[in-house]
Formats: sequence, C-alpha cells, structure tokens
Amino acid sequence: MSQWVFIEAALYYGFDVSARICRPPLAIQTTIMIKFFLMVNKQGQTRLSKYYENVDISKRAALEADVVKGCLSRRKDECSFVEYKDYKLVYRQYAALYIVVGITDTENELSIYELVHNFVEVLDKYFSRVSELDLFLYPEAQIMFNLDKVHIILDEMILNGHVVETNKSRILAPLLVLDKMVES
Repeated sequence: MSQWVFIEAALYYGFDVSARICRPPLAIQTTIMIKFFLMVNKQGQTRLSKYYENVDISKRAALEADVVKGCLSRRKDECSFVEYKDYKLVYRQYAALYIVVGITDTENELSIYELVHNFVEVLDKYFSRVSELDLFLYPEAQIMFNLDKVHIILDEMILNGHVVETNKSRILAPLLVLDKMVES
C-alpha cells in the first residue's frame, strides 16, 4: 500500500495526518488513559509531576502523598501494579528514584511499565554526557538541575494522556536542536 493511499484512507476516516503520527479524531479520543506521571525520591518528595486531567492543586498534594506512601511501602518482591481508588498505579524504582504512573483500568499495565523504562533509557541517553558515576550517585540532582529538559522529553512521549512517541532518537531530536541553538 502506497503512502498516498494510506493518507487518503486516514483523511477519509477523519484522522489527523498533519502531525508525525496519525491520530484519531477528537470525537474518538474520549478518555485520557494516563492520568498522571510522578517522579519521587525515597523520602517521598515529589521531584516531577505531570497531570493529564484536571486535579485541584489542593487535592494534588494529598493524592501524591497517598500514592507515594502506597508505592514506597511495598516490598521489592511484590508486583509493581497497585489499584488505588479509580486508578491503577504502575511504578518502577531506579536507584533513589521512583516513577509512578496513574492510569485508567482499561490501560495495559505492561505497556506503561515498558514506557517508564523507555523514559529512563531516554534520560540516560540524553544525560550520557555526564559521567556514569554522577548519574549513579546523584540521579536526582541531574533531574533537578535539568527539569525543563525532562519535561520536554516527557511531553515528546506523552500527549494529552496518550503515548505518542517511543523512538528515542525522535524524542531527543527537539532537545538536540535546542542544544545546538544554545551552543551557537
């Protein structure tokens, strides 16, 4: 099937073909699959939070505290999927950081688990200029000093609660362009 036939078929069914990927029309995108994305340290302090649905700021602190408490209190041999209220929580630990993703009950937990690992691999690839010892001993510091870049990476991967990109080189392309602009 040629590319033009694919584009014509996508346009016929109302898909948005202006972006890098072919997204269904907004009428089909009714639910947000990923509700929130958190990075917390072992002490339970939130280092990065991104919400894909409207949550009052006053309720965010309580939600984060409950979610973090529930995930940090689990043993290493327990499953990384937890049911919490109307969310499913998928979490993964990397050194001193925990990444917790709140999803709907219809979302595939294993795909989100792999998304978290892909996110960490992208961070590792981008911050490879820093020595491995610094990344291993101070991963939280790298994220705290480059929080804007971490948000760009996350925004390239997840849009409006949906996974839109997993290719590491495509995710890092905007950051590499920004870095070239800063250097010149």
